Amino acid sequence: MTVPTVICADQVIAQPWRNGGGRTRELLTRPAGGRDWQLRISLAEVDREGPFSSFPGIERWFAVVAGTGVRLSIDGRERVLRPGDGPIRFSGEAPVSCALLDGATTDLNLMHSVGTGCMQLARPGVTWQSPMPNRGLFTWAGGRLQIGGSPALSLPPRTLLWLDEAGSAGWTFQIEAAGAAAPAFWLGFDTAS
Repeated sequence: MTVPTVICADQVIAQPWRNGGGRTRELLTRPAGGRDWQLRISLAEVDREGPFSSFPGIERWFAVVAGTGVRLSIDGRERVLRPGDGPIRFSGEAPVSCALLDGATTDLNLMHSVGTGCMQLARPGVTWQSPMPNRGLFTWAGGRLQIGGSPALSLPPRTLLWLDEAGSAGWTFQIEAAGAAAPAFWLGFDTAS
């Protein structure tokens, strides 16, 4: 197993949007540090309703991790998403408008310009197997991640753990706070289509 990259969202500077509706914390790009990314994982802190930016040629995955939730209109079809709901996937060039259900939200985004991506709700204690070579976990609450037979890794709240060349071992996550229902998400990326 390669050494994981661990990014705590609270240590990433939030970049304000040009329209003033929120901020983005860019957690990870591949290639790293490049503007011409193939993969981008970020947290969006949404304060106001409005349209999403257009990303032609990009596939987007989206999930609500905090707040009451959102109502999205994607190509004229409405979807309501709340914390704990599974993510949705849509084309980056699709016209999307966002209405807040009751105040600001924080949303997790995975976008990729090549290959295949995935985002899946992580169920505590349920092992995740994936053929994707590059994998990660984002957790809103602190917990412990077990990768195969390796020692468990302790993750603080609001953290992304990412492994390039992750191997085939199963991943299992446990939230540390008893009874906590804060969402966590498995993330995957493969440059092959």
